[in-house]
Amino acid sequence: MTLTALALSALVKDEARARGFDRVAIGAARPPLHGPAFQRWLDAGYAGTMDYLGRTRADRLAPERLLPGVRSVVAVALNYGHEDADETWRPVARYARGRDYHDVMRPRLRALVEVIRQAAGAGIESRTAVDTSAVLERDLAAQAGLGWIGKNTNLLIPDLGSYFFIGIVLTTAALEPDDPLPDRCGTCDACLAACPTSAFVAPYVLDARRCIAYLTIEHRGDIDEHLRSAIGEHVFGCDVCQEVCPWNRRSPATHEPDLLSSGAFGPIEALLGLDGEGFRARFRGTAISRAKRTGLLRNTALVLGNRGRRDSRAALMHASEDDYAVIRRAAAWALERTATGDGGGDVVTGPLSASAPSQQMQSR
Repeated sequence: MTLTALALSALVKDEARARGFDRVAIGAARPPLHGPAFQRWLDAGYAGTMDYLGRTRADRLAPERLLPGVRSVVAVALNYGHEDADETWRPVARYARGRDYHDVMRPRLRALVEVIRQAAGAGIESRTAVDTSAVLERDLAAQAGLGWIGKNTNLLIPDLGSYFFIGIVLTTAALEPDDPLPDRCGTCDACLAACPTSAFVAPYVLDARRCIAYLTIEHRGDIDEHLRSAIGEHVFGCDVCQEVCPWNRRSPATHEPDLLSSGAFGPIEALLGLDGEGFRARFRGTAISRAKRTGLLRNTALVLGNRGRRDSRAALMHASEDDYAVIRRAAAWALERTATGDGGGDVVTGPLSASAPSQQMQSR
């Protein structure tokens, strides 16, 4: 005997909350509402070098390609928001300061799948997604009523803000859908105005090629010289568009110890001394490993160049002899700025903390 859709939905929500998810919503599995906009975004080249998005375009536009017979979507949010008293964490995104969120969320989503399997009866199939599957998580979550997609392209929840990870369960079980939430951004354009690189070509449209989160995490190779100064203090990611968002003014702190930073990040000059083994040892099990050693050291050199402090020159000289040309070139650029005083010195302007992935960069 199986539970009715209403009872099964209530059970799934209770189990999701019991496993630590901060919010949960259910929607019908249908093509993403913003599918046409996604296609236009890809065709405009705004994905940059994230070629996997184009290769999986058809799958992302049709959930049934990932799970044939899918009927329902369970969308969950796990809050990662927190402030660090240790200022050395400021150049690193909040989401990346603790344990890799994939390792935190996947076991819980698999537990939800098992709940559905046992309660819904034989023949029910489910599949999970945490930004590594070919689904448009934010769109499916918005259609399920978890939140609405804001002008900064992040999903927003009224009493949670946007500092959260999205998890998805696709299932062939029939569940009772929730109502979508209306867009409540109104006339606010704080996020658009605050972007250091003017990455928003319009409200709700992000050109990833100019986004600091993309440039410091996803992009391989050199960062265009005209964007290097705008990288500012961001070694890994950028949360500026979230920090200025009014919906994050009262966002609660995470209750997950695994998502909190442990210890100090330390002076970033020390990163330039990491070899491959040292990088893996330090950042194994964290989201920072996504940038790889070449990306993180490239970013670090650029930040030191923006600071323009002569006491960074020894570390930059060491990096200028690295085995990887992209690190050498970034270090050479930074050395020029520390020699001429073109960097920003000790002055840091604007809000910092460095997308989320923000959520903009979560799908991969």
